[in-house]
This record gives sequence, structure tokens and C-alpha cells, in this order.
Amino acid sequence: MFWKSIEMRSVDLHPVCTHKVLKRIRSLCVPVVIAAHLLFVSIACAQQQGFPYKLPSTEPNRPLSAAMKRNYRNNLAPTPEQNELYSLFKYTELEGFDYNGHDGTVTRRDPSKVILHDVRYYVWYTRRATEVPPVGPDNATAKIPARDWDLSEIWYATSKDGFRWQEQGVAVKRPPRPNAGWRSVSTPDILVWKGKYYLYYQAFSVHPSSAGDNCPVSVAVSESPDGPWQAVNQVVIPNGDPDEWDGYSIHDPYPLVYKDQIYLYYKSDCNGKDDIIRMQGVAIADNPLGPFEKHPLNPVLNSGHETTLFPFKQGIAALVIKDGNEHFTVQYAPDGINFEIAAITELMPVAAGPYVPDAFAGTEDGRGITWGLCHNTHLPGHSILMRFDCDLSRDVHYPEMKRHHVRLKPEHYYRHGLTSDRLRQLKTENTDVSREE
Repeated sequence: MFWKSIEMRSVDLHPVCTHKVLKRIRSLCVPVVIAAHLLFVSIACAQQQGFPYKLPSTEPNRPLSAAMKRNYRNNLAPTPEQNELYSLFKYTELEGFDYNGHDGTVTRRDPSKVILHDVRYYVWYTRRATEVPPVGPDNATAKIPARDWDLSEIWYATSKDGFRWQEQGVAVKRPPRPNAGWRSVSTPDILVWKGKYYLYYQAFSVHPSSAGDNCPVSVAVSESPDGPWQAVNQVVIPNGDPDEWDGYSIHDPYPLVYKDQIYLYYKSDCNGKDDIIRMQGVAIADNPLGPFEKHPLNPVLNSGHETTLFPFKQGIAALVIKDGNEHFTVQYAPDGINFEIAAITELMPVAAGPYVPDAFAGTEDGRGITWGLCHNTHLPGHSILMRFDCDLSRDVHYPEMKRHHVRLKPEHYYRHGLTSDRLRQLKTENTDVSREE
């Protein structure tokens, strides 16, 4: 067809000219046709071969399934061992904290980021010391806590190695009524900005109830990490309107310095208590005391019970620990806003407060994290602080942190057994089946 079309277009030429033209075209086109044929054959042969045994380091130029496309396009590397944002997590019991025999009257939870100052590590956290353990919202009084974080203050501790800690005392007390936080101050996080220190925290003016934890974010300021801290007694991030996702709670304030501004990430609960959803947003300011402007794309993370973020490369990485469709993931946003899943892992630290050396540097070359503190709430009436270690750093390589799964004893699984109601239901169903047979 190709040659016939050429001949048809040359009918108006002189016969001798036509013959010369066609001969010239054939001499030029034959190599091109042969090359195209060879390329087609090579592509066809490649398509007939199976996927390579040795996993290519970059996406191969061949048809791929949706799963293999995700493997190359949705992760920082095609294998966990090469993925700088993949890690397992290891845990260590801390020394230096007393829990009154674990009777539920003393709790420590929600640690801040860890900072290094004058060869000592500092951490701030929620501490409750009450006469009795929490009794629930209906039975709480001015001295009896409703929840683990009710009637709390913000304390701090220091350490030279991150394992053995010395509790230093209270940093932020509950202010007098009617200031925000008169009922409880909790869940702090630290910002270092232009030589001063800022503690952001949840400020409860009502006790935590079954309807939700209604508490805005407040802040205290100090010239030193050892205090004294001066509470500003003002709301830094107010709740949204009642019909908005953050209308009833602003939790877990978590500041980072990014793009020469303060990015204050936070969590909120929405969708109603019967089908609660926890998501995360960010508010941005040029001054630690605000005004903070909530980002129009909030929420920026659709999952995650607590906020844990750190600078990574030119953007921000986040541990998305619990709750939501994307729990147990490490996510990354090159712009600090539009997060994508970078890795999936397990046994993640709850309420993690990592040591982030460049948290306040405003760098566009974030290095990542290797350790920090977290809490465990599965004790009678109280919580404890623990240490976690990981390899989410560009500067180290710990092969034991890059393994693919956690081995747990059978007892761990049995503790997550069926409820008594479900067991009775199954027994009834099995009895009915037996009768039918």
C-alpha cells in the first residue's frame, strides 16, 4: 500500500523521472522499514518474556500490572531495604519514672519532640497525679479525673543518653478559671524560634466527656527549656465552625519550622462518635503567637490518631500511626501539604515524640529520625512512656530495622480474641446449623 500510494502521486511526472524518484525513495525507505520491523520484533519478544528475576532498581520499560506500577511509583524505592522511609520499630523500657506501683493514680503520656540543649535531651509530657484513677465523665469531680489526661499538668524530664531520665518537675500548671486549660493542660509539643522556647498544648476548659474533647490550643513561652514558663492564656488555634471537620476538637499541636514559617500540625475528630474519623491538618504563621491560618486543603492527612512529623529531603514526612484507611503508613509531602504513602509498616510507636535535630532549622535537606519517646496506654487506669528506635534517617543504615515483619507469640494473638457476645452468637449459629443437618 505504501509503494502504491507513492506511484499514484507520481502519475503526472515524466516516466523517466517517475522511475528515478521511486528508485530513490525505495533506497531510502527500505532501511527505515527494516529498522522499524526489528524494533517491533524486539518489543514483541520482550513482552513475551516474564518479569525479570532480578528486580530492576527503576521502573522497567514494559507493560506492568497495577501492583507493579504502585511498587515503583508509590514508594521511594522498589524494596523496603532501599526505602529510606521504611522501618520497623524497636522498644526499650525507660529508667527514672515512678508510676506509684502502677495503681492508676500516676500517668505519663503524649511526649513532645525531644530536643538537645547543653548536652542534655529534654522532653515534655502530660502528667496526672490524682488520688484515684479515672472514673469516666459521669462520675468525675473537681478532684476525680474523667479520663487519663484529665486534671493533668505538663512536666518535663532530661537525659544524657535517652534511656535514663531524670524528672525535673512541672513546666506548665493549670491556669486559674476561666482561662483556657483550667480543667487540664496536656499533650505538649516544643518549638524553638529565634532563641525562645514555646510549648503548645491542649487547654481543657471542660472535663473530657463522651461527647468529645473540646479543647483549643494554647501556648507558654520561656527563655530557657528549664523555664520559667509564662502561659499566654490565649487560644492559638481555635476550633472550626460546628459543621466543619475540626469544629469540636483541636488536638496534638506539633510545630515545625518549614519554608521560614511555623507549620503547626494538629489532629481533630469528626463524623460523630459512632463512626469517628481522625484526620490531621496544619495551620501556618510567621509568629509563634499567631495569627495562625489554617490551610485551605485541610485535612492534609486522612488518617492518624496522633501527630508525628519531621523534615525529610525538601519536604515533610509523617508517621500515620492509628485510625483511618491509611493507618500504619509512613507518608511524605514534598510541599508539606500533599502527602502520599511512602511505606507501609507495623507495630508503630503511639503518640511518638521523635528526636528531630533539624526540626527548627527550616532546612530543605531534612535528614530524618532514628529514635524518640512514645506512650503505651494499655495499663490499668494509666499510661507509661517508652523509647522507640527506628531507621527513618538518610544518614544511617540499620539492617535490622529494614526487615519486613514482626514475630509475635501466640499469646499476643489470643489476647485479641472474640468478645463473649460474639462467641455466644457463633455457638447459637452452629447449633442452628446442626439442627438443620
